[in-house]
Formats: sequence, structure tokens, C-alpha cells
Amino acid sequence: MTTRALLALALVVMLPMVRDAAAGPPTDQLRQSIDQVLKILSNPELKKDARTADRRAMIRTVANDIFDFTEISQRSLGRFWPARTPAEREEFVRLFGDLLEQAYISKIEGYSGEKILFPGESADGEQAVVKTRIVTKQGTEIPVDYRMLLKGDRWRAYDVNIEGISLVANYRGQFNSIIQRSGYPELVARLKAKQDERPGGRETGRRREEAAVPATVTPGGPPKQSP
Repeated sequence: MTTRALLALALVVMLPMVRDAAAGPPTDQLRQSIDQVLKILSNPELKKDARTADRRAMIRTVANDIFDFTEISQRSLGRFWPARTPAEREEFVRLFGDLLEQAYISKIEGYSGEKILFPGESADGEQAVVKTRIVTKQGTEIPVDYRMLLKGDRWRAYDVNIEGISLVANYRGQFNSIIQRSGYPELVARLKAKQDERPGGRETGRRREEAAVPATVTPGGPPKQSP
């Protein structure tokens, strides 16, 4: 995963927005979630070090409205998903989501005032693509497209494409390689090791499992790194 790609996705969920003339529900719902994150980040009380955990928990809640983490996990595991038991699937979604969340939030907190454009969306039944463009301070535009599914009355992203790099395809390649080489238990072991590398990592995972709140997503891009 590149630092540029990680930062790009983080920025999409927190940037000052430039409204376009016309948009459908997928774009509208994404905008609403961005507004919520901006309010969290601008709250002076939540900026205090003592409120870091509260701020991150609130961002995770909003991210759960944006992303379908079960769908992302299933597509990232690809052909190895059907063979997993219900318990294995639940564990994988939790571990993979936790990995993505931590990388994502760490980039969000480095926000430095970039802007985002919403040039348009395309929808076909219960699927849609919301196109966004991140405008850096140097004026460079980074394309970030959300692939979304409608479930109930909520549009949620199941993949994110940044500069032509698909989050799901990137991770699927990594996961397939590990499973083919060393087996599925090795992939789970690596995800758990990543969780244990940071202070309070496994405890965070247990709290997530109890609350059933999945993590946010950060896209991957070359050069690829194993979990």
C-alpha cells in the first residue's frame, strides 16, 4: 500500500466539498457522511488528547455508514470465501476491518486542507459509482471512485478505486498469494499479528467484536505488501 493511496481515501471522507449541480442518492449520502466527519474533526473538545479515543470511535461509526465491510471482505477473499465457516467469516471481517481502520484513521488525522470535487455519478439499479476528485494544494487532481451497492435505503461502498488502483483487487491478490503458499490459517495469523503490533490492538479487536462495528477502509496500491 502506498502512502499516497492511504492518504487519498482518508481525505475523501473529510475534505471541504465543492457541490455539483445535480446528484443522486449515492452522492448525497456520501456527502452527508463527509459533513459528519468534518463536524467531528472541527469539534474543539474532540481535538484534545484526552478525547482521542472518543473522536476515533465517532469516525468509525460514520465510516460504517459509508462502507460495506462484509462485502469488501468477501470480495477481497474472493474464491476462498465460500469455503469459510460462518465463524471464520465473522473473524475475517473483524480482523481485516481492524487492519484497514487503523491505517485509515492514522491518515485522517494528518489532514491539511485539501478539497474534493464531485464530478458525477452513474447508477444502474442497485449499483452505482460515485466519482470524486481530490484537489491537492499544488492543484493536482487525484481521481477516487466509490463503487456502491444499495441495501435497504442505504448506499454503501464495496470497493474504492484510486488512480486506477482497486482496493479489493489489490488485497485479493495479496490474500490469494498467502493462502496458496501457506494456507488460510497463515493469513489469519498475519492479520492477528498486525493487530498485536500496536498498543491495545487485541483489546480493540475484542471491543469491535462485542459492538459488531466494522472498520473503515483504506485502499492498497503498488508496491504490494503482505498483511
